[in-house]
Amino acid sequence: MEKITFENLQETLYHEKLENGLDVYVLPKRGFSKTYVTFTTKYGSIDSVFVPRGKKDMIQVPDGIAHFLEHKMFEKEEGDVFQKFGENGASANAFTSYTRTSYLFSTTEKLYENSKVLLDFVQQPYFTEETVEKEKGIIGQEITMYEDNPDWRLYMGTIQNLYQEHPIHIDILGTEESIDKITADHLYECYETFYHPSNMVFFAIGAVDPEEMIDFVKKDQSAKTFSEPEEVVRDKHEEPAAAGVTTNRINMDVTKPKFSFGMKCNRTDVNGEELLRQELAVGLAMDILFGRSSDFYSKAYAEGWIDESYGYEFNLEKSFGFAVINSDTEHADKLEQLIRTTIESAAGDWALREEDLERARKKRIGQYMRALNSIEYIANQFTHYLFNEMNLFDILPVLEQLDGNDLKEAFGTIADPKGHTVYQITPAGQAN
Repeated sequence: MEKITFENLQETLYHEKLENGLDVYVLPKRGFSKTYVTFTTKYGSIDSVFVPRGKKDMIQVPDGIAHFLEHKMFEKEEGDVFQKFGENGASANAFTSYTRTSYLFSTTEKLYENSKVLLDFVQQPYFTEETVEKEKGIIGQEITMYEDNPDWRLYMGTIQNLYQEHPIHIDILGTEESIDKITADHLYECYETFYHPSNMVFFAIGAVDPEEMIDFVKKDQSAKTFSEPEEVVRDKHEEPAAAGVTTNRINMDVTKPKFSFGMKCNRTDVNGEELLRQELAVGLAMDILFGRSSDFYSKAYAEGWIDESYGYEFNLEKSFGFAVINSDTEHADKLEQLIRTTIESAAGDWALREEDLERARKKRIGQYMRALNSIEYIANQFTHYLFNEMNLFDILPVLEQLDGNDLKEAFGTIADPKGHTVYQITPAGQAN
């Protein structure tokens, strides 16, 4: 068992890689009565083109299948798994993102009984054509619900404008047409390829003894039979640098127009600490340029071009990255121009003041330290960083090291106007 100590955070992480390839991590937290456990596979919605386990050629499966598979994992021949967790006093859930699928529970009692339920139901698939057909209607309703949500349409519309080829432009849920093509054979093929222990991580945090938990998982896995670990071969997701669509507008039932400005990252071929530095540096740059203490925000708010709905974010993974700025506004043209002017100024000779950098750095460090008080946050973010060859607990030292040149260089990766787009939602009946 490997013991990893982070002195600056007073945290100790325990890790062991099992013979079947499963990575087990345990982070005991003093003062907590609750334990939070996740079982996560490095498999998300963008993994629709891959080489199936035991085969040589790439195949393409229907869009939305990773999320569909997540839903079906909870349904077993003997009944619904949620009921088992409930009987053991645990609260269970799951989620699918672009790059991972995670199954989880939290509990204050019967930790090992619930861990056994988690390991067993994820490692014992049960799909039939009958249950697959039934699920199509359920997920179809979920797709319709999201299509009627203006904020989700604004977000997805911006990404779809930015990306032409990369599967991130496809909704995680897929479409009603794509999920209608899913079969039980598809699900088993995806399961066998991506749910092998060597492509998964078990993580426990809170009121847990690391040696006991790792020993428990080790014994559970040794009693099961798995094929030999082998690397998953995925599509490389080639993508042009330019945005696919520079502007787009739709009508929906909204009372006030919605505006979104998207910026495509042109440097996504990095991983590990280099990716972490880029992610954090762009985040700090966005805080300085577009945060609530920025000149941009002061002007836009004073002029009435943005309101309390205003927000911004930056997301970066191995094969994609993008920043989004959005707000409800009646003055989309003026807001767009101010955003473009701010970006152009920063991309040029940005006179970044040291006090602005320190203020943004202290803000981010404060947010990070508060987040570490949440075992839910740590558990859900740990695998995001791990799957990108980063460590969640390296954020603090990297934040402390970043300087103005780092921010300027990193911001340059999203500053190219060829990679920018605008997406708007206007009230129904208003001319496009």
